[in-house]
Amino acid sequence: MEIFIAVLVLLVLIGLSNILNRFVPFIPIPLIQIVLGVAIALLPAGVHLPLNPELFFVLFIAPLLYNDGKRTPRNELWNLRAPILLLALGLVFVTVVVAGYAIHWLIPSIPLPAAFALAAILSPTDAVAVGAMAGRVHLPKGIHRLLEGEALMNDASGLVAFKFAIAATVTGVFSLANATFSFILIAIGGLLVGALLSFLLIRLGVWIRRLGMEDVTIHMLLQILTPFIIYLVSEEIGVSGILAVVAGGIIHAIERDRAESVQLKMQVVSASTWSVILFILNGLVFVILGVQVPDVLSTIFENVSFNNLQVLGYVGLISVLLLVLRFLWIYLFWQGNELLRTKSSIGRPRFKDITIISLSGVRGAVTLAGAFSIPYVLQDGSPFPERDLIIFLAAGVILFSLIAASVFLPVLAKDDGKSTEETPQKSERKAHDIMLNAAIRAVKSEMNDENKAAALAVVSDLSKYIRQAAGQLTAGKRKDIQKQETAINLIATRAERKEIEVMLDENAIASDAAFKCDSWLDRKEMMLANRADTQIMTSISEIGRVLGHLFANRSQKPSQPFMLENAELFRQVKLRTSEAAIKAIRAHMNDGNRVVALSVIAKYERVIAKLRTWNQGKTEDPFNQEKLELQMVAIQEQRNTVQQLYENGEITRDVAAKLRRFINDVEATALKNT
Repeated sequence: MEIFIAVLVLLVLIGLSNILNRFVPFIPIPLIQIVLGVAIALLPAGVHLPLNPELFFVLFIAPLLYNDGKRTPRNELWNLRAPILLLALGLVFVTVVVAGYAIHWLIPSIPLPAAFALAAILSPTDAVAVGAMAGRVHLPKGIHRLLEGEALMNDASGLVAFKFAIAATVTGVFSLANATFSFILIAIGGLLVGALLSFLLIRLGVWIRRLGMEDVTIHMLLQILTPFIIYLVSEEIGVSGILAVVAGGIIHAIERDRAESVQLKMQVVSASTWSVILFILNGLVFVILGVQVPDVLSTIFENVSFNNLQVLGYVGLISVLLLVLRFLWIYLFWQGNELLRTKSSIGRPRFKDITIISLSGVRGAVTLAGAFSIPYVLQDGSPFPERDLIIFLAAGVILFSLIAASVFLPVLAKDDGKSTEETPQKSERKAHDIMLNAAIRAVKSEMNDENKAAALAVVSDLSKYIRQAAGQLTAGKRKDIQKQETAINLIATRAERKEIEVMLDENAIASDAAFKCDSWLDRKEMMLANRADTQIMTSISEIGRVLGHLFANRSQKPSQPFMLENAELFRQVKLRTSEAAIKAIRAHMNDGNRVVALSVIAKYERVIAKLRTWNQGKTEDPFNQEKLELQMVAIQEQRNTVQQLYENGEITRDVAAKLRRFINDVEATALKNT
């Protein structure tokens, strides 16, 4: 029961952190969540959760990295493969060696192998923390992708190096050749096993679907279990579970792209489900990190054998050393590109860019979880040297990197938003169009014979929002749209008139009924026609039909006398004329008038849907229900698109908030109208 209550409290803190962030947007959510975690742990009856590293990696790191592998653009990662590998492998190796020796020199009580272990666990950047920082300050696109790729890869290299250093500390034995071979085997094995398991699980889903089990719930459950299965199997085999889930996410993304048109409903549900899962997991990572901080700090601060100021100085020196190493490594790589005249995907080296990448190397919960996995005793039974101090230094460097990034990154990155080449920042207008066009695609993919009228109505509304959002329609352009709409309606009206003539020739309608219908169409055409010559021609046409009606063969008895009460006759006439109107509009539709034409077609489709319902004796109109369901599909797709744009750093928090308010207003209007 205590664990259940603790989890509920942590979930409440996640929600509270997002509310607080609205009032203090200049403080990133991760820092707010860490502070809330610290606060709840300091209360007399506060939350105290022991951090189990193995459980932490399975429960948090596996699904988060799996999702990162799914959504990170593969072509961009491939274009940045050289700098990513140099950061994920080269920089990790340099950090372990240089920082390891420096830590041992600075703190002689930490043996060299243990110093290497601390340097190794400090070397990987945290994918979750990097994403949080990038989403807040909106880094240039190339830098953002570079940091994502580095965070996906360097967890494995850092943790493998950490394991070997710990093993060397515990046993006192280390072989560079064996370590290198094991690292290559673990890394490549993790990628291959992850790709293979992901492929097999995808094939399992296809096989289940072929059995006729199209229940989205089953397939969503399989997708949620996928990262946990991949990680646990990979670790059990002895390869890197972290690289395995990244590879599994990439394979899933490839399969999703290939089957995009077939499984759109699944993708909508998947995006909604994963957005909730990721929101909770991302928040829990930092809240749990904050909960651990008081215990870690008290272990050192309450120990009289440690000088508190001196220990804090160690944290500062190690953090600065990591920043300097990162800065120099990136600078040397870019200078090497310049000397070799190799074109970089990020662009020419700039001091600001190098500084941004250096500060963006934020450490996170992976580092702390790794530090907590340090054993308590060595092989001979003696205590692990300075274990508490190592954990304290890891936690201190995490906090230092988060605070430094939060303070300096916004200042360094704010001017990059003015550059259209180096920033993915989208204007509010462009983001609005992207969001609505994504919703239109989602609605069209859900369209079938039963909900066609409702789907066209929703598409028409979304297209109208796009035109309204443009805000740049000149008076001339508005007139053009009005002319297009008038012309389309006139085409439809004349097609209806021709269909009435056909019905009259077929004796499907009596002459007095045809005359009455023509009179209605005359009035409609008079309202549509603006030119004097059109009005004159319409009047002449009406006079001719009146005379024809007067001299018609009165001996002909209509099969059904036309009266307003004769609802079935009206239904049959309107069904045929509406279908004829749609056919005529489609025949005259082109790229120039497509939006207006679809809007008029949607109105006719709605009439047809109502008339068919009427014939079935139903009192409820399914059109409104179908339209509401499709509007909800469109609204969810808009929310998913906004979230994706924000996570990718393509829109600011303010723009995302405006778009979400727009979506909320549309949703409220839809529910009110229904």
